[in-house]
Amino acid sequence: MVPKITMTHTPDASVKEFLLDQIREYAWRRIGNSSNHRLLAILLSDPETEEILGGVWSETYCSFLLHINLLFIPESMRGAGLGRQLIAQAKEEAAVRCSCHGVWLDALSWQARGFYEKLGYSLFANIDDYPMGHQGFFLKKAIRGS
Repeated sequence: MVPKITMTHTPDASVKEFLLDQIREYAWRRIGNSSNHRLLAILLSDPETEEILGGVWSETYCSFLLHINLLFIPESMRGAGLGRQLIAQAKEEAAVRCSCHGVWLDALSWQARGFYEKLGYSLFANIDDYPMGHQGFFLKKAIRGS
């Protein structure tokens, strides 16, 4: 069989989920237990309306790394230690419940690289012109002993 190839700029979200599921299944056959993959969200919300205001979205991979995918703190709440608190809580959860030994994340040059470095994260890679005129940064930190 020769597969049909289709290009779209408006893919359905289910396509991404299908591809992720296939990649995870392939990886888990090689590296072990898929039950150790967990999503983790820690949210900031309005105490009266329960409206979500910000938070962290992350996931653990097979008991070895926590990947912080997203961190958003509203500008009006920045500088109060909320980002530090959310990152620490995610790191603690990854260490205790998931036996992770490290954390990694990425940030763009106009984002919070300095914030992460103040928390002890170190740069392990960068991409120039990502997007044009900016840089992408990849940072990591060991969980144990940090």
